[in-house]
Amino acid sequence: MTEFRAALAGDDGTLRGAVEAAGGRVVAGDADPDAVVTLGERALVETALGNPSAPVLPIDAGDGRHAVRRVDAEAALAALADGRGRTESRATLSVTVDGDRRARAALDATLMTVEPARISEYAVSEGDGEPIARVRSDGVVVATPAGSSGYARAAGGSVLAPGTGLSVVPVSPFATTVDTWVVDDEAVVRVERDDCDVQLIVDGETAGVVPPKADVRVAVDGHVPFLRVSPSAVSSRRRR
Repeated sequence: MTEFRAALAGDDGTLRGAVEAAGGRVVAGDADPDAVVTLGERALVETALGNPSAPVLPIDAGDGRHAVRRVDAEAALAALADGRGRTESRATLSVTVDGDRRARAALDATLMTVEPARISEYAVSEGDGEPIARVRSDGVVVATPAGSSGYARAAGGSVLAPGTGLSVVPVSPFATTVDTWVVDDEAVVRVERDDCDVQLIVDGETAGVVPPKADVRVAVDGHVPFLRVSPSAVSSRRRR
C-alpha cells in the first residue's frame, strides 16, 4: 500500500503525532502530499485561500460537520490512509464594497454594528435582483457551507451541505419572526440605515467600515478540494 503523505498547517505537535500514529509521513507542502491537514480555523482559512497543493483536511475548525474534531484526528487520518475518504469541493468567496474588493473568505463575511446591541437596517438581495428582505438587526452574516456551522449557525441559520449555496442570516434581529435565507452563489447586503458605524468582518478579521447605501457583494469566486471522512469510518478506526 502506498504511504500516506501529509503536509501540515497550524500544527502544535498534535497533527504530526496523529499522522505518524496513523502510519503516514509528514512532508513539505511542495513535496506532492496526499493531503494538507490544518489545525484550527485560522490555519484552515489561510490554507484554503492560498491555493493548497492537495485536498484540505480541516481539524478542530468547527463543530464536526465540516471538520474533524481534534480528538478524532488520528482515526480520521488512519481512515484516509486506508483509502476511506472522499474529496468534496468547497466554495471560496470574494467580498466587495461598491465594486472595490475588500477581502476573500473561506467561511463567512459579516456586517455588524460597531457598538453592541445597536440596531441597523439592512436590505438583502440575491445578486442584482430586488431585495428579498429588509431586516432590522445588529448585523447580517453570509456563510459558505463550510462556514455555516460556525457563527451563522449560532445566529440561527441552518448548516448547509457542500454545494447547496450560501447561508444568509440576520444577527439578533428586531423581530418576533425571524427568517433566514439560502441563495445560490451571490448575496448583496446594503446598509439602509445605521445608528452607528457598521463594520465588515471576514473570516473573523475586520475589513473596515461600510458606509450607508453601499452594496456589499459576497460571491463565490472559486472552489477548493476538501477531504471528508465519514463518521462511521472514524468510529470504526477508533474502536480498533
